[in-house]
Amino acid sequence: MKQQAIETAAHTDNDWWKTGIIYQIYPRSFQDHDGDGIGDLRGIESRLDYLVDLGIDAIWISPIFTSPMADFGYDVSDYRDIDPMFGTLADFDSLVAATHSRGLKLILDFVPSHTSHEHPWFIEARASRQSPKRDWYIWRDAKPDGSPPTNWISEFGRSAWTWDAGSGQYYLNIFLSEQPALNWRNPEVQAEMLDTLRFWYERGVDGFRVDAITHIAPDVDKGDHPPDPQWREHMNPSYRFLKVHSKHQPEGHQFVRMMRRVTDAFPGRVLIGETDGDLPAVMAYYGKDFDAFQLPFNFSLLDIPWSMAEIVDRVEAYEAALPEGAWGNWVLGNHDCARIASRAGPAQAAVATTLLLTLRGTPTLYQGDELGMESASIPPEAVQDPWEKQVPGLGLGRDPARTPMPWTQGPNRGFSSGDPWLPVFVPSDGDVENQSADPASFLSFVRSLIALRRETPALTLGSYQTVLAEDGVYVFARTLGGTRYHVCLNFTADPKACPVAGRIVLAAGQSTMDDAGQSLALAANDAVIVQAV
Repeated sequence: MKQQAIETAAHTDNDWWKTGIIYQIYPRSFQDHDGDGIGDLRGIESRLDYLVDLGIDAIWISPIFTSPMADFGYDVSDYRDIDPMFGTLADFDSLVAATHSRGLKLILDFVPSHTSHEHPWFIEARASRQSPKRDWYIWRDAKPDGSPPTNWISEFGRSAWTWDAGSGQYYLNIFLSEQPALNWRNPEVQAEMLDTLRFWYERGVDGFRVDAITHIAPDVDKGDHPPDPQWREHMNPSYRFLKVHSKHQPEGHQFVRMMRRVTDAFPGRVLIGETDGDLPAVMAYYGKDFDAFQLPFNFSLLDIPWSMAEIVDRVEAYEAALPEGAWGNWVLGNHDCARIASRAGPAQAAVATTLLLTLRGTPTLYQGDELGMESASIPPEAVQDPWEKQVPGLGLGRDPARTPMPWTQGPNRGFSSGDPWLPVFVPSDGDVENQSADPASFLSFVRSLIALRRETPALTLGSYQTVLAEDGVYVFARTLGGTRYHVCLNFTADPKACPVAGRIVLAAGQSTMDDAGQSLALAANDAVIVQAV
C-alpha cells in the first residue's frame, strides 16, 4: 500500500490551501440580508463569525456575477460586476475585507467555458456572421437535412446545439441553450478571460474554483460522439454518448496553464478545477510540471454506493495515482449532488465527515453538511432547477441539496424575513442555534473534529496508510515524524472489536478503549480517532 510522507518544512504561508479546510457557500441559500428570500453578500458577511467558530480556513462562493439566472449564476452576462440579487461591488469589497480581517480566505467561482446568451459578447456575435465577436463562440452550419452538426447531447439532456434563425447557424451549448460555449481557441477570448482573473485577484480574491473546465476546449470538427454501450433508458440522457470530442481535449490543459500563470503572479493564491473524469484524466490537470491546477477536484467518492470496500478501493487508487509531489483533495458534497447524510444515511454522517476531514489532502465541506443536513423533498410546484425541469423524474434535480441554511427558531429559521426561494428544511439535530447549544449535537462534533485537525499536524501533513479494512471496519493511519494517529470508522450498525492501541482523542459515539489501552470497542456507526502511544 502506498505511503507518502509530507514534511512540514515544505509548508509555507503561500501553501495555506494544503492544511486548510475549504467551505463552499451556495450564496442563494446561506443568509438573506435584504428580505427578498435569496441569500446575498451582506448576509454572508453577517455569518462570518459562525464560520470562524466552525474552524474552516477559506470560503468558496458559487457564482455571484451579473446573470439572468437561467442556471442560477452559471450563465454570466458580466464577469466584472456583482448581480444586484447578491449586492454590489462595494458589498463585495466589504466582504473581502471582513473575511480577511478574520483570518479567512475567499475563493470565487470562475465560469470560463460559456457565457449567458444575454452577455453583450453573444448579442453582438449573433447579430451577424461578420460580427467581430462571431468567433468568440462556436458556430456551425446545419447538416443538409437541417439537423444539428453533431449528435452531441448537452449536460442537461437535450441537444448541445441551438439553432439561431437570425444568422442561420447553430451555436454550441454544452449546458443550457441559454449558455453558449465560448471559443477559447480565439486569442481575444483568452486575453479577455485571463484579464478577468486579474481584475478579481487585484480586488483581493484568494483563488478560483474553475467551473466545467473539462468542457473548455470542445473539438466539434471531430464529429459525432460514439454511443456508450453501458447506457440505458433510465439513465441520465447526457451519458448516452461517450464525450470523447467535447471533454478533456489537449488544448484545455494549455488554457489551464494560462490561468495558472496569471494566478502565480499573485502570491498565495490557489487555482482549483472542477475536474470530473477517471483518475488518469483528473491527474493530468496537475500538469506535467505542476503548472496547472494546484487542486484538481477529486470526486471519486461522490458517485458511489456507501460501501466500505468501495470507499477503501477508491481511496487507495487515488493515493496511488497521485503524482509524486502533488497534493490531494477530497469532496463528499456540493451544490450539484445529493447530500452526504442522505447518500450514506444519517447514522453514517459522522463516519463520512470524519473520513472527509482526516484523509490526506485538502477537504471541501459543503454548507450545511456540518449540521447533518439531508437532501430535502421538494414539492413539484416548488422546483427551481432547470435540470429537473428539462428531464423530470430521473432524480437529477439539484434543488434538494440547495435548500437554505436553518439558523434559528422563528420564521424561515432565520434565513430570511421574506419568502425563501426554496423551502427551508431542518436536520434532525436542529438548526444552528440549537446545535450550538447542545454539546452532543452533530455540529458540536464537527467543531471538535475540525479543532483537533487544526492542532494536529499529523492529520493534515502526515502520511496515509491503510491499516485495516475488514468486517465493516476501516482503519487508516496518519503519521508525521514520531506521531501517529489511527482513524477508526465503523461502517456497520453493530459494535465491533478493533485491534488498535492508544488513547482516544475524539469519538462521535460511545466507543471505549480497554484499561490497558490495547483494544478499541468501536460502537455502531462510530468514528474514532486514536493517538498511538
